[in-house]
Amino acid sequence: MKLAIVTAYPPSKVTLTEYGYHLVKHFRLQDEVTEIVLITDRTTEEKDLSFEGKGCKITVKEAWDFNNYLNLFGILKAVRQSRPDAVLFNLQFLKFGDKKVPAALGLLAPFFCKIQGIPTISLIHNILEQVDLKNAGITQNKILQKVYNFIGGMLTRFVLASDVVAVTISKYVTILEKKYKARNIALIPHGSFETPPEPDYSLPAGPKQVMAFGKFGTYKRVEILIEAVELIRKRSSEDIEIVIAGTDSPNTPGYLNEMAEKYAHVSQLKFTDYVAEEDVPRIFGESAVAVFPYTSTTGSSGVLHQAGSYGKAVALPDLGDLGILVREEGYTGEFFEPGNTASLANAIERILVDDSYRISLGQTNYKAACSLPMSDITQMYTDYFKAIKYKKLPTFSPVHIGENEMVVKTD
Repeated sequence: MKLAIVTAYPPSKVTLTEYGYHLVKHFRLQDEVTEIVLITDRTTEEKDLSFEGKGCKITVKEAWDFNNYLNLFGILKAVRQSRPDAVLFNLQFLKFGDKKVPAALGLLAPFFCKIQGIPTISLIHNILEQVDLKNAGITQNKILQKVYNFIGGMLTRFVLASDVVAVTISKYVTILEKKYKARNIALIPHGSFETPPEPDYSLPAGPKQVMAFGKFGTYKRVEILIEAVELIRKRSSEDIEIVIAGTDSPNTPGYLNEMAEKYAHVSQLKFTDYVAEEDVPRIFGESAVAVFPYTSTTGSSGVLHQAGSYGKAVALPDLGDLGILVREEGYTGEFFEPGNTASLANAIERILVDDSYRISLGQTNYKAACSLPMSDITQMYTDYFKAIKYKKLPTFSPVHIGENEMVVKTD
């Protein structure tokens, strides 16, 4: 199979870049995949294809740019020139831009690939019905929110034209089947990017690092984390370093610079800026706890899966998709009330002061991560592509992921 994958890809800063990297990394090792055509956004630096070991041929076609009105045509041209046997879209609703028109036009691409007869799977990491438009930084205007939801519904129908639409959370299956009467929805878990050897759960000498990782400024806010650690410092002798690992959200440029200035008086506060793929193990490995300072969620959490892969304890809100993910995939953590600084401080402190508890959380999360490696996830996609090719798609929708098994619902 010659597989085209439409995704953002390192060194791109566009959303889902890391997920695109790991899709390629593991698809290239699937026996059925003989070539990957990577249809990506344009970057000034070369794409990161430095994989270890043998794998299939990878061809890169830079065909689109964030917020470009012509992305749809660039993607379709690259697909037409590549003549792939199948196409996988790695999507969310702001994948192709944070401006309305280019974001919408890009999401039409799966529909046009399908009507050309190309087997098409669209992986959507979020659905608009589950996005808090205000907290996600899209709009606070209630009338515009209704407009966005209407347009989002139309765009969802175009994406649903794919042969298979993959989602990572069971609730999405229920919503799409009930609202849109869809019968081509597959629950394919997010998967863990890496499954390194089990760590020894020890920490490096020096201050204990409290780390947050991601793109910040909309629903991921660092103020609450910094102020929670300051609260702990006032009542505890723990030596703590705060690490903010990542960049601004595309919707909030300049946010982290503003936070660095606002909290310049705070000691042992580090902003790493963009974290290259090869530096991710170190960032997680050195941390005592990974914190999720979220006010809402917009889909499955790649950061939680990464934390699990490196055996890390986490402090997180029991909130929306994140809470569902924890329950469905076997992760655990110290929960706090969203937006409550004192609650977050208590959650972090309980982990930092009790090494046995910290290790126990890390062991549980490592076990959960190992149960769903990315190699298994890409095999699921490969099996679906084969089913499309031979017109043997199943007549059921997977609706629940337990710790060690998948339960399915038959029509």
